[in-house]
Amino acid sequence: MSILAVLLSLLGMAAVLAIPVWLITVVVKLVLVALPRRRPDWGVNLLRWGSVMAAVAAADLYLIGLGLVRFAASESESGTDSAPSPSCRDEVPGAIESIAGYEPSYVPLGFDCILDDGTTYPGSGIYAWLNGIVLAFVVAAIALRVAGGYAAERRARKQTET
Repeated sequence: MSILAVLLSLLGMAAVLAIPVWLITVVVKLVLVALPRRRPDWGVNLLRWGSVMAAVAAADLYLIGLGLVRFAASESESGTDSAPSPSCRDEVPGAIESIAGYEPSYVPLGFDCILDDGTTYPGSGIYAWLNGIVLAFVVAAIALRVAGGYAAERRARKQTET
């Protein structure tokens, strides 16, 4: 097993362990915002904080996806039951005789199975979902950051007018 495989596997496991910490952090922040006596700029602060949390969620899910892709590739490279790739066998049972190989993809996440005639099919549907969710979190992070900047500018203009 290469150093890259070990590194990606460890990063994927660390990302899985970070999910509960992320969830607790989000819940605590939302409770603190709901309490009385909050800061006057709590809205701007919440938008900026939400942007960071969305970016962290995107990075965390992407690391989990990297670990899953690397695990599927590793599972296909060693062991007595590694050829054809277990990820390819599970998706299209009838095509098991014509599977020629596999192609892991890290950007975007994916694991494609290659048939004898050169055509490919996705080895698992989970990567399409992960790519979509990661993209949604990235868009949310950007949108929240822009909204935070707009809210801060509006607040600053309002203060200078009074």
